[in-house]
Amino acid sequence: MKTLAVIGAGAFGTSLALVLSKRFDEVRLWAHERELVENMRISRQNDVFLPGFALPANILPFADLREAVIGADFILGAMPSTHARRIYTEMKPSFSMRQKLVSATKGIENGTLLRMSEVISEVLDRPPVAVLTGPSFAKEVASGLPTAMVVASLNRHLANEVQEMFTGPTMRLYTQDDPVGCEIGASIKNVVAVASGVVTGLRLGHNTTAALITRGLREMTRLAVAMGGRAETMSGLAGMGDMVLTCTGDLSRNRRVGILLAEGQTLQQIQGSMRTVAEGVSTTYAAWDLAQKHRVDMPITEQMYAILKNGKSPREAIRDLMDRPARGE
Repeated sequence: MKTLAVIGAGAFGTSLALVLSKRFDEVRLWAHERELVENMRISRQNDVFLPGFALPANILPFADLREAVIGADFILGAMPSTHARRIYTEMKPSFSMRQKLVSATKGIENGTLLRMSEVISEVLDRPPVAVLTGPSFAKEVASGLPTAMVVASLNRHLANEVQEMFTGPTMRLYTQDDPVGCEIGASIKNVVAVASGVVTGLRLGHNTTAALITRGLREMTRLAVAMGGRAETMSGLAGMGDMVLTCTGDLSRNRRVGILLAEGQTLQQIQGSMRTVAEGVSTTYAAWDLAQKHRVDMPITEQMYAILKNGKSPREAIRDLMDRPARGE
């Protein structure tokens, strides 16, 4: 009997639980909110974060983290990055090094500037970790639409195990041995997605969006390489694939934040109206700090930081990007 514990019952965690319920005998879906867990047990759906999708009988909602984790063969972390350290710390007494640990959280920890796998390593005394990332809107994953993702780990055996268990009729996994590049791609694409939303909200057209995505990819690559990742990783699913999806898809929460900013709403108003987390906001702050630390030129990140942190006008930020000194590509 194979058991999977999904830690985090937001839209993405729930969608992964749904698609992986066909691959595991038992899927434990943990949520911090006890009321949400009770509602899922009664209604057999996550009507808060992913309404309209019935939970199969082998998905068991849990409010007790210890009960969800203990004895599970695979643990899949899908919590927001801002809660990751706390949740993994609470998980530690129940965690065994025999368990396979997969991180699907896309973000960078503010303050420490650690990637999520580094947070896990620090908290849980360096267990082997696999990173799951790639273009994957939760609603489309849950709907069973074909999805291709990447599982990255320095432990090739672990990456192969996750690939074998998670790959099914609607989800295809490719292995990677560059978790640094994959995690930076998964994080920085959210920053560029906010910028893409600004471009959309200001009605600046497809030319501008295409240029933004292309230059955002270059910006992402510079940072990844400076941090020890590989440039070629950025041309794959973890980089270009996720960037294109998040910057152009209507289901992108980060792109939505940018649109609303361009329409004149304040960040406080936007965040107050959103039940789900848009990782791009907190990641922008961390990305800006990483750019300073590694002395990497990241002009899109710089302007998004100015908008989100300092209240700069989105239109002025776009003008400043265009007015930068001319240079070679």
